[in-house]
Amino acid sequence: MKEIIENNEHPKISFGKTAVLLINLGTPDSYNWWDIRNYLKEFLSDRRVIETNKILWFFLLNFIILNFRPHKTAKNYKKIWLKKDNMSPLKFYTKLQRDKLRKILKKENVLIEYAMRYGSPSIKNKISSLKEKGCENIVVLPLYPQYASPTTASVCDEVFRVLLEMRWQPSIQIVPHYESNPFYIDALVNSIKEKIEKITYSPDLIITSYHGIPEKYFLKGDPYHCYCYKTTRLIEEKSNFKIPFLVTFQSRFGPQKWLSPYTDKTLEELPSKGIKKVLLLCPGFSSDCIETLEEINIEAKQLFLNSGGKKFDFVPCLNDREDHIELLYQLVSKFI
Repeated sequence: MKEIIENNEHPKISFGKTAVLLINLGTPDSYNWWDIRNYLKEFLSDRRVIETNKILWFFLLNFIILNFRPHKTAKNYKKIWLKKDNMSPLKFYTKLQRDKLRKILKKENVLIEYAMRYGSPSIKNKISSLKEKGCENIVVLPLYPQYASPTTASVCDEVFRVLLEMRWQPSIQIVPHYESNPFYIDALVNSIKEKIEKITYSPDLIITSYHGIPEKYFLKGDPYHCYCYKTTRLIEEKSNFKIPFLVTFQSRFGPQKWLSPYTDKTLEELPSKGIKKVLLLCPGFSSDCIETLEEINIEAKQLFLNSGGKKFDFVPCLNDREDHIELLYQLVSKFI
């Protein structure tokens, strides 16, 4: 160090760039048992996701859940895995979102990348890589329209954990939740209209199914429940359909009470109430994934039809639609 100072030498440092980092939930690297187990362990070890007693959860997770659940989860991933691209739909569409955002966000010295909260590419690796490439400012966009502690807050936790280990930190800006953004609402309405134009029937009901959270999280102050209802209300107002809307919650896990009404139970009961033609979308997911393609468009669809339903159609997530990429551009452009 003394010689470097005396010789007026300094290591070459990249600088002067800005980055946009899209962050999605995550995905296993493959649908084999070990990759699924590793992914589930990281996901279910997050204290934002599971707030159960630490000691009790350690034994439940490591000795029961991680020994039995990976087999079922692997079978479900196998149903929707994109074998040609050798990746899950969630990673496939997140990469497309990054690529298409790069095409419209043509600013000098601005890099666009993506990371996963769980799995790879990790937030730590991406932030470190962007810093090495000279990104002094990093704009983080959590791809969760409705804020929730287990999702948006968990991303923020991990971003700042990475910063704790960095001597020279980049500036970080977090794009806030966007459940009522006009570009987001317009994109959702457009996707519903396009689906209705393709089907040959008029739905009795449009269901907006959101990923659930334990009810106790809501009672402790998590605003997620309210944001979900706000999004659906705005879709209904903007679309002006003559079809009623219903909010439901899916993907519950464990014996405790989650936000209700539950999507699966609702679909099971609707035919007996005379509602036999249903259109369903999942506004809380920015990319199609196992929760939308397998849980909803395979399992929930079959449940509804087996219960007496006649028609069930799923509206794909916004994925790489042009209006969705425009939304992402609008969300990040004000920060760069």
